[in-house]
Amino acid sequence: MKKSLALALLLALVSFSAGYAFAPTKTYQVTGPVLEARPDAVVVQKGTEKWEIARDSSTKVTGDLKVGAKVTVQYRMTAAEIEVKPATAATKKK
Repeated sequence: MKKSLALALLLALVSFSAGYAFAPTKTYQVTGPVLEARPDAVVVQKGTEKWEIARDSSTKVTGDLKVGAKVTVQYRMTAAEIEVKPATAATKKK
């Protein structure tokens, strides 16, 4: 009885923690008028800033994506490359 309870508890713990390993990255959104729509990107005006967001053939587009249309873009930030710089002497002293 104790072994089966311990096994069930262990399996529950493992399946719960495995979910974190495959959790999707956080999504963000930007809303505004479209300034430019290309097959590889869409440019959206947000306040005074222009946001260029890459897209590809797997990007789902609902409606007619054209210049002037108001859109809400859902996106994820994913690192393409990370370069670690060696610590400087000033940084090491702190």
